[in-house]
Amino acid sequence: MKLSDRVQTISESVTLKLNAKAIELAESGRLIYNLTAGQLPFRPYSGMVKSLVADTEELKSFQYAPVPGFPELRKKFLDKIEISRKINLPEDFDCLISNGGKHSIFNILAALVNPGDEVVLIAPYWVSYPEMIKLVGGTAKVVKTTMFDNFHPSMEALSEAITDKTKAIIINSPSNPSGTQYSAKWMEHFGALMKDYPEIALISDEIYFDLNYYDPAPTFFYQTHPELLPRTIICDGISKSLACTGLRIGYFVAGKELIKAVSRFQGHTTSGANSLVQKALIDMDFDQIENYLKPIKSHLRENSEVLKDTLRKGNLSHLWYQSVSAFYFLLDFSRAPVMEKYRKDEHDTNDYAVDICQDLLENFGVATVPSTDFGLPNSARISLVLEKEPFSKAMGKLVEFLQG
Repeated sequence: MKLSDRVQTISESVTLKLNAKAIELAESGRLIYNLTAGQLPFRPYSGMVKSLVADTEELKSFQYAPVPGFPELRKKFLDKIEISRKINLPEDFDCLISNGGKHSIFNILAALVNPGDEVVLIAPYWVSYPEMIKLVGGTAKVVKTTMFDNFHPSMEALSEAITDKTKAIIINSPSNPSGTQYSAKWMEHFGALMKDYPEIALISDEIYFDLNYYDPAPTFFYQTHPELLPRTIICDGISKSLACTGLRIGYFVAGKELIKAVSRFQGHTTSGANSLVQKALIDMDFDQIENYLKPIKSHLRENSEVLKDTLRKGNLSHLWYQSVSAFYFLLDFSRAPVMEKYRKDEHDTNDYAVDICQDLLENFGVATVPSTDFGLPNSARISLVLEKEPFSKAMGKLVEFLQG
């Protein structure tokens, strides 16, 4: 059987082998500190669980949902966006509910991008963005950033990436993998720049909005430039903030023209999202979510402080830029003493992230995610979600490794 050219263009993740190795080592009896998690290890929000159980008694919870989602939940999500972002959405805005945030973004790209179109990404980026762009026939134009510029691209770099083929820009703040968020000043400048490119769709992936554990809260370009809202697409979901990644509910809000187009596309691929979960969310009290999130944010903040203190004591603070949201941070191997074991000479700029992460796992029992798939060389994404005591021990082993 010959596979399609389309599916053969999808890159295999370089992290799969390492993840399999971590599982193999753990199953063999070794103590492995797994710092790869992209989900919270907490019990889901109890209000949602209670609603799920109650709604199992309702027949409609097991039948097809409307393709764009139940109207009551769509209205609830529209209200949530307006209240939490402190904005007034345009009158023609609507909401579409999908099978997770990833599904929302893929559907949006499928509805917007033609073969040959370009989509601007900012590296480090979420691993699935470039693959989804390829799948719809587009080309990713990557704007690189580093820890030295706080992972904030300059407006000049963004302008240089834009061509007459640019169809969209994806902004992910708070960010996976860096755990950082764009400053209010940067967002204001970005909004001003985008006024010069009126044909470009602005996709704002805000799936980690509720997981900011340091002030200030995230800000966005459309708050200071509301005239950009008509071509802005705001993506969010429940998977991360409510600790329920397996329930697969994401959504986006945008103008009705795009909503209708994506609804047609979704209707011929997956149909509507999970009816039972949608019904539970309709019945759930969203006002209590912040109370649920308080101990989670406290946990992430405490582990962030453990990390900061451990790196400082090891004279390695320069390898990390302060994360403020989501549950990740990026560690820079390129300036660590251990890097001398991998570089051939001082001019060697090759990416050794996979080799370094493999040695860290096999020799120190610490599992991390190489940054190669995120568009950033010689770094690793590390999760903050582990319980405090094992996280502290993992940080100690990490520092020992980095010191060479």
